[in-house]
Amino acid sequence: MTERTTGGLLGKLAGKVKETAGSATGNEDLAREGRLQQAQSDAEREANLQAQEAQQREDEARLAREKTEVELERERLENEVAEQEREARAERERHEAEHRAKVEEQQAKAQAEHQRAAQESAAQTAEERAEAERLEAAKEEIRLEQQARRAEAKADAIDPEEQQ
Repeated sequence: MTERTTGGLLGKLAGKVKETAGSATGNEDLAREGRLQQAQSDAEREANLQAQEAQQREDEARLAREKTEVELERERLENEVAEQEREARAERERHEAEHRAKVEEQQAKAQAEHQRAAQESAAQTAEERAEAERLEAAKEEIRLEQQARRAEAKADAIDPEEQQ
């Protein structure tokens, strides 16, 4: 006989009724059929419970995988952001170093120009002083020559015989 039996709680209840009816009437086949139906219902219920537990474990495993993937993605993004920050800081430091170098170069040029101007001024002053000293020496030479001529003229006036 290939009749389909009801499973679950109703199948278990139907099996219990059959077993009780079979025992009460002395129909051992009906009682055995009732026990089998109850066992089948228990097996189905156990299989359903195990399937639910397996599904729950599978869901938990999927969630754990997803959590791990999310964590890995978060770490990757954090590393990417950190790398971008390092690159930005390096670029900023490079710009600052270039700026400092330009400022230092401008200061060095300004200082060199100042020194050159001071040296030119000192050279000009020394040149002017030397020219003034040369002029003063020339004046002194002229004065001394005039004085010598006057002295010679005076000597000639005193002793005219020595002129020859």
